[in-house]
Amino acid sequence: TVGRTRRKILLVNNPELVRIIMDKDVGKFPKSDLMVGALAPLVRDSVFVSHGETWERQRRMISPAFSHMRLNHAFNAMEQAVNEYEEILDHHVITGSVFSLEESMSYLTADVVCRTIFSRRLDTGTARQVYDSFAVFQDSVANVRVMNLVLGRAFDEIKQPREVIRSAANIRLNVGKMVDERLNDQEGAFSDIAGDIIAARDPLDGSKFSREELIDQIGVFFLAGHETTAGALAWALFILSQQPATVDRMREEIALHRTPDGLDIDCVKKLNFVRNVFKETLRLYPPLAFMPRVALEPGRIGDETYPKGALIMISPWLIHRHYELWENPDRFDPDRFDRPSDQEAISNAYLPFGMGPRVCIGSAFALIEATLILARLIERYNFHATDPARVKPAARLTTRSSNGISAYINLRS
Repeated sequence: TVGRTRRKILLVNNPELVRIIMDKDVGKFPKSDLMVGALAPLVRDSVFVSHGETWERQRRMISPAFSHMRLNHAFNAMEQAVNEYEEILDHHVITGSVFSLEESMSYLTADVVCRTIFSRRLDTGTARQVYDSFAVFQDSVANVRVMNLVLGRAFDEIKQPREVIRSAANIRLNVGKMVDERLNDQEGAFSDIAGDIIAARDPLDGSKFSREELIDQIGVFFLAGHETTAGALAWALFILSQQPATVDRMREEIALHRTPDGLDIDCVKKLNFVRNVFKETLRLYPPLAFMPRVALEPGRIGDETYPKGALIMISPWLIHRHYELWENPDRFDPDRFDRPSDQEAISNAYLPFGMGPRVCIGSAFALIEATLILARLIERYNFHATDPARVKPAARLTTRSSNGISAYINLRS
């Protein structure tokens, strides 16, 4: 239980109790009103924040867009984005410039999202306006601050800064333009996630998404589909700048599986160690350091009772680093994902994508994307973090560095 506050707050990090909240009794604990209120200007009642029958309908309709076949098709867009981004990184090599790893990975993953959702590059006008507005949104959005927790009442309205309202409206305006273009496309020339979602029908009643619902869902894919992966990739590259032996192992595995034409999807699926590097990064720096839930009715969890409106805080950051759950939890150790002795912790206490029925719908997409990006960049470049001692994690919209992560690169010799 957390201190003296207007609403009861429970910090729940026992894996058995977490599973009750996120799996067994998931309907009683939707995403918290603080998170819903903070993100509502952008994603409204989308699959990321909705619950109950609304969420069930949305999930039924959206799941096919992230099927195995769609993932294979999306891989081509991922490759194209990395190909073009290497030209930007080559310029950094030539100039010897220092750049932000977080901004760099944010741009790359946003380009991937644009290509896979709308079959267009990020630098096309409307898509670029979405990206620029999102940068303002994430910097301005009302995060869960200590004073909100101490003074706020359950289900209070979240008052947003003007910049949040303005940037969210601009994002929805420009996403709406791209949706309208696709709705007016009678030839069906594109095969992408937007097309799948527009064509989606509820198998129970045959209903489709309205225009506003389409903007809701695509807005959340842009939010969750690039920002979380970008942050984790930045942390991975920072860690690898300090881990030359790990880089050598990654390069050996990449050389073993690559074809003369490069890394296709079958090659990437075989890069077990590269994937484990990313998964271990997610353990140490989970994109969502906290996953807040709210109790819809009074009840009891473990030894604690709680009233309706209680805030239930689940922290992957704490669970992933708990000494009673993990062996050497503060150590960067990608091999733990293959060791039999670590499998219990991985099954019960590893939740970068959540767990239960609300597990992240794009987790497979993110793993393939991140494995490809890490493999391609580590195969070609050496990354050197500048002043690594200044890099300190901070829980914002996602887990980022409070001081940023700067680096310079050179070509692998």
